[in-house]
Amino acid sequence: MKKINYLFVLLLAVLSCETKEATQFSTEALNDTFTDLKGNEIALSDILEANKGKTIVLEVWASWCSDCIKGMPKLKALQNEYKDAAYVFLSLDRNHGAWKRGIEKYNVIGQHYFMESGREGAFGAFADLNWIPRYMVIGENGEIKLFEAIEADDNNIAKALK
Repeated sequence: MKKINYLFVLLLAVLSCETKEATQFSTEALNDTFTDLKGNEIALSDILEANKGKTIVLEVWASWCSDCIKGMPKLKALQNEYKDAAYVFLSLDRNHGAWKRGIEKYNVIGQHYFMESGREGAFGAFADLNWIPRYMVIGENGEIKLFEAIEADDNNIAKALK
C-alpha cells in the first residue's frame, strides 16, 4: 500500500509540473548586450525597440553549426514567404572573424549581432539555449509569440507569423 501511495504522489507531482513558455522577456535578458557588425554594444531591449511594429524572427546560430547551415535554405524560403518580418540573428560563433565570415559565406540576410556572453549570458539562460539553431518569433509589441523552434520550416513559426 505504501508503494501505491508513493507512486500516486510521484505521478501527481510529475503531472502537475507544467512547463510554460515565456511570453515576455525577463529584465535580465532585455538588458543583455550584444555586439553589432560595427563593434557597437546594443542591448536586446534596444534591438526590440528598433523593430517595434514589426514581427521579428530571431535565430540563434553559429557558422560552425552543421544544423544551422543545413537549415539555411529553409530560412531563405521563410524570408521569401514572410518578407515583412524583421530577421534578427544572434551568433554563438567563437569569435568575431568567424561570425562575419559565416554571414558572408552563407549570405545570411538580416540584422546581425554577436553574443559576447554566449549561452551563459542572461539571454542564453532565459532562452535555455540547449540547441541551435533556435528560433523565436516576437510580435509587433515585443511579446514572444513562439518561444522555441529548431527548424525554420516548423509550422509553428508560420502560424506565429500570420
